[in-house]
Amino acid sequence: MAKSSEALRNPAQAGREFSAAAVKLAVLPPAHRLSLRAPESSVSALSKALGLALPNRPKTSAAKGSRMALWLGPDEWLVIDDGAKDPLEACSKVPALHSAVGISHRNVAFSVVGIDAANAINAGCPQDLSLDAFPVGACSRTILGKVEIVLLRTAEDQFRVECWRSFSDYVFTFLTEAARDAAA
Repeated sequence: MAKSSEALRNPAQAGREFSAAAVKLAVLPPAHRLSLRAPESSVSALSKALGLALPNRPKTSAAKGSRMALWLGPDEWLVIDDGAKDPLEACSKVPALHSAVGISHRNVAFSVVGIDAANAINAGCPQDLSLDAFPVGACSRTILGKVEIVLLRTAEDQFRVECWRSFSDYVFTFLTEAARDAAA
């Protein structure tokens, strides 16, 4: 009988970190991710299944436990679970109209922390990251340099940057140089 084995995938950028005077960058551990699209009539059922109320306004997010949902458009969310529960499984039981696609291996996430975190991100992102315009919990699909990212403010001086895995080296290198510049 043939022995089966499972190929283990090393997370992109695993273990990479950088610290400057007022900014620290780190690759976040792998997470479950879901690209969710649904009409307004399905939001209630999906919210119940996911265990959190899907946000319905631009630049908003919702979080409960290890799970978060980021509003990306009128019918689009990025659902992230940093714990062991895959949100795709929860959505598979919802009969209401929706599209749920697992994208866990597509993205890489970085934390950008420190008093100059916003300045480092703004080196390549046109988003106004002042606390008045982009408060804690705000999220947006935007750009960093030449790459599309999803940006979430998790604390006054802390951000989560999500990007496609194929662009993760570019994003980390860009943020490293921006953090060095912010420290100068």
